[in-house]
Amino acid sequence: MVKILADSTCDLSDELLKKYDVTLVPLHILLGEKEYRDRIEITPAEIYRWSDSNKTTPKTSAVSLEDAMAAMKPVADAGDEMVIFTISAQMSTTANVFRMAAEELSITEKVSVVDSANLSTGIGLLVIEAARMARDGKSREEIARQMETLKPCVRASFVVDTLVYLHRGGRCSSVAALMGGILKLHPRIVVKDGAMEAEKKYRGRLEAVILEYARDMEQDLLRAKKDRVFITHSGCPKEIVDAVYAYLEGLHHFDEILVTNAGGVISSHCGPGTLGVLFLTV
Repeated sequence: MVKILADSTCDLSDELLKKYDVTLVPLHILLGEKEYRDRIEITPAEIYRWSDSNKTTPKTSAVSLEDAMAAMKPVADAGDEMVIFTISAQMSTTANVFRMAAEELSITEKVSVVDSANLSTGIGLLVIEAARMARDGKSREEIARQMETLKPCVRASFVVDTLVYLHRGGRCSSVAALMGGILKLHPRIVVKDGAMEAEKKYRGRLEAVILEYARDMEQDLLRAKKDRVFITHSGCPKEIVDAVYAYLEGLHHFDEILVTNAGGVISSHCGPGTLGVLFLTV
């Protein structure tokens, strides 16, 4: 039997983790001197309050070796193999931590670590595909090979409401953040080759901007893999999420439209009001 594990940046809801029998392993978030496990010991709302109070972005760190080993050992003890998904290696050392854990446990021959080259539900899309393959009895090697084929098919992008959090985290200059606030600019961030890039800047009210962003992808969405599309956000107003959902539903293309909340790691860097539409191309 093959068990699927993923780090907490995959942003799958508790319901989806249970449905697909996925074990989640948390990255860590540091608020000053205090360290918390993502999704287990802290919420995005608490992160925003701390960040605004301290005028800085929390630091984040990889999955700990202890947490990785604790998640992997019961699987190995049960005689099962595992495929483990991590955030892009360009953004975190988490993939290496899992490889080290496999070595420590002497189970490297039972483990495939997949560097997703992505983040958020860009990882989650791969995790679900792997879980379905595992349920169908595919081998660890078959699943890992298929994931390498699917990685370039992930389309992950999002629009941020404010440049403040990107600026605090060193991903945006103070001048750009100031001008962005004055001009009400909302950049579209895309994940390419494992890294984040600013691709386009929208201007105006967030609700109108996010709908424009979604409509800009319409041709790609209509050519996407039909199984599912994700709307993942870091605390967007319900009416904005509902408007994007209605737009996607109106395309009559996807079998499933899934809405998830971004976890603490993604929220720390992007701030509240961020929303992305993520899918797989055919």
